[in-house]
Amino acid sequence: MADITQSTSSGPRTAVEGPFTRFLRATEIDTRLLGMIAALLVIWIGFHFYTGGLFLTPRNLWNLSVQTTEIAVLATGMVLVIVTRNIDLSIGSILGFVAMIMGVVQAKFLPQYLGFDNSFTWVITLIAGLLVGSAIGLLQGVIIAFLGVPSFIVTLGGFLAWRGLAWYVTSGQTVAPLDTTFRIMGGGAEGAIGATWSWIIGAVACALIVVSIIGARHQRRRFNFPRRPLWAEYVLGVLGCVMVLGAIWVSTIYYWPPAIAKRYAEANNITMPEGGLMIPYGIAVPVLIAILVGIVMTFIATRLRFGRYVFAIGGNPEAAELAGIKTRWVTVRIFALMGFLAAVAAAISTARLNAAANSQGTTYELYTIAAAVIGGTSLAGGTGTIAGAMLGALVMQSLQSGMGLANVDTPIQNVVVGAVLVIAVWLDTVYRSRAK
Repeated sequence: MADITQSTSSGPRTAVEGPFTRFLRATEIDTRLLGMIAALLVIWIGFHFYTGGLFLTPRNLWNLSVQTTEIAVLATGMVLVIVTRNIDLSIGSILGFVAMIMGVVQAKFLPQYLGFDNSFTWVITLIAGLLVGSAIGLLQGVIIAFLGVPSFIVTLGGFLAWRGLAWYVTSGQTVAPLDTTFRIMGGGAEGAIGATWSWIIGAVACALIVVSIIGARHQRRRFNFPRRPLWAEYVLGVLGCVMVLGAIWVSTIYYWPPAIAKRYAEANNITMPEGGLMIPYGIAVPVLIAILVGIVMTFIATRLRFGRYVFAIGGNPEAAELAGIKTRWVTVRIFALMGFLAAVAAAISTARLNAAANSQGTTYELYTIAAAVIGGTSLAGGTGTIAGAMLGALVMQSLQSGMGLANVDTPIQNVVVGAVLVIAVWLDTVYRSRAK
């Protein structure tokens, strides 16, 4: 059977379409995703000029990627919550509570039995945090699903309760320092994988992009679905690989500070060159964690029955119930998953700060909701993507980072974030009204 592509437009319609519109139709690129990328570029370029060239530097971009990870991880779960027409206002407080639990476990409890910096400390700490976070999410999900209390009220109560319990764990004291291995999850000089492994991961990522494009085309041909033109497949493959390799390149031209490199050389008996030891950071470990979470959550949302149930409930809860979907248990699992992801974000946050503090996660619920909405998740339910939410998190963090470099006062930063959230919801309303 010949590999031909089905025409997607008629003669009169093609006559009024411009080259860019035909390009989008052929490549099937989501226009909302493309709009977010364009907005992100505008933000980056604008702040770069406004800050006198400080924004688009390897150092700032590397730090930006690390700072985005916590909100990005939380946003992947918030997508499923909002898709089912629920909301979770407690994730920032859950993050703070779980962070305090993990800090106490590794700094006060385990040293009594295992000593400091034991090889199992970070494993036990992480497992304890994930279990606590999942249990909190499970509890809130049961109350919402089986007791009929609206998610807004339950999570608003959690917003207050878990923040109060976080203070109660240590009576407001900050817990530090933390386990050395555990700190790797937070990034920094020792929390990055270096240039060699970064390029290996980049090559693997490019290979997976090509394989996924070929696999998708094969599946369309198998089921006799319309296929993209071959040139569109090549363009998508090249664009994907360029973006991946570009990100790898930026991470490998940012080097360890001279003082850290000197200590490393002395500890490993390395002779310092005349110009200093140039050790590239490479990809940060928390960024890899966030990417892995994004891949797994995308698989759950698009490939598993659970994901289909989530979007079915968001589209029409009554119809989903009549179709035999156990909507209550799906809701419970969504909030348990949200609690699990809050614990993952808590581990990254605690490791990055090398401390567990009561202020961790403050306002994170607002930034997470904003990231999901900016990423195309509709507050009316039924619509949302994991990739869009993670890109929305990058947009939010870029605004924060840029305003910080521009010395914008914190109250003004909050005004900007609030305005962006309102505008994002308004654009979503306009988009849905035009799509009808």
